Amino acid sequence: MQSKYDVLVIGGGPGGAMAGKAVAEAGLSCCIVEKRPAIGAPVRCAEGVGNEISELVDLDPKWISSKIEGAQLIAPDGQVLELNPEMAGNEVGYVLDRKIFDRDLVWKAANAGCDVFVKSRASGAIIKDGKVCGATIEHGGETFDVYADVVIAADGVESKFARWCGINTTVPMAEIETCVQYLMTNIDIDPGLNAFYLGREVAPEGYIWIFSKGDRTANVGIGISGKMCKDGKRPKDYLDAFIAEHLPNGKIIELIVGGVSACKPLECTVADGLIIVGDAARLSDPITGGGIINAMYTGKLAGEVAAESIAAGDCSKKTLIKYDTEWRNSKMGKALKRNYQVKEIFIKLKDEKLNSIVSSVNKLDMEIFDTKYLIRELVKYNPWLLKDIGTLKRLLD
Repeated sequence: MQSKYDVLVIGGGPGGAMAGKAVAEAGLSCCIVEKRPAIGAPVRCAEGVGNEISELVDLDPKWISSKIEGAQLIAPDGQVLELNPEMAGNEVGYVLDRKIFDRDLVWKAANAGCDVFVKSRASGAIIKDGKVCGATIEHGGETFDVYADVVIAADGVESKFARWCGINTTVPMAEIETCVQYLMTNIDIDPGLNAFYLGREVAPEGYIWIFSKGDRTANVGIGISGKMCKDGKRPKDYLDAFIAEHLPNGKIIELIVGGVSACKPLECTVADGLIIVGDAARLSDPITGGGIINAMYTGKLAGEVAAESIAAGDCSKKTLIKYDTEWRNSKMGKALKRNYQVKEIFIKLKDEKLNSIVSSVNKLDMEIFDTKYLIRELVKYNPWLLKDIGTLKRLLD
């Protein structure tokens, strides 16, 4: 491990890998440090991505566990809303094998010239005159001060590095989804569909998902609002009850737990010498919790902006702000803003209102998938939506 790099990346997930690859391809020195001993493990993700992943990388068949062609929303009363590819949006795409996918992304960064160190933990930030200048790294029983012109924080939802740099990254308890997931086999599923179960009795202020991993195998998980957790009503309790009712013959072969932010992004994702990407910047989707593609996009953008700033000899916040501005003005940034507002409306709905919405959508001619048509028809069947429809219309137009 060198004592100085042009760019130091904290975290070897998809965001960190894309950042390291972009920096190395620009001809600069770069290092990725990852606290885990193996890239991609343990998996802490439902592993679903939309088709737009192909805009960021050339898909390798070995990354893909299942190709998804549609989705189902199951209302609290059991009504099923079938979403075809045009309606399902980001839920049409792929379920990945993250253990292979994450490793391959880091290999691409390494092959581009980026140094990679696993089981290497950042234990503090190096700050001089208010500028982030590197990190203290623990590796192989030793401690190193590693300096860099730009540090990219890609250390996930628990991100400590940005906090050490003086940025408040705290997620409010009401806006963190507490999650539990099983990898299950011996279950009857449609391998081409992802399923989402809604309702306060099933998953209060959240949902249960079944993401196909191939024939008779799936990730089956739950995320609920942190404020809804209490003794006997924790995510695992809800998930176990669901499995006992719907998948009683299934076999559990893996268990993972974790948290996903469902809040607004950080107010600013750069500082002098620092760029924050992916989940560390609170860029997971507030509705679905999905964050893989957002991390990849912002990681690549961070690497490119860092390289440009170094070439210009200015790594101040004023220069790095290009990164923050660009992602906020992107399709991703606009979707995050919209989806946060949509989440705030729908998270408060009682089960009977969710049933009413699903019932009314099932009555529509969804060959005409037009926002104005959808809103007009939803209000016709659900007049109570009028109080929120102004907000929804502005967000969805």
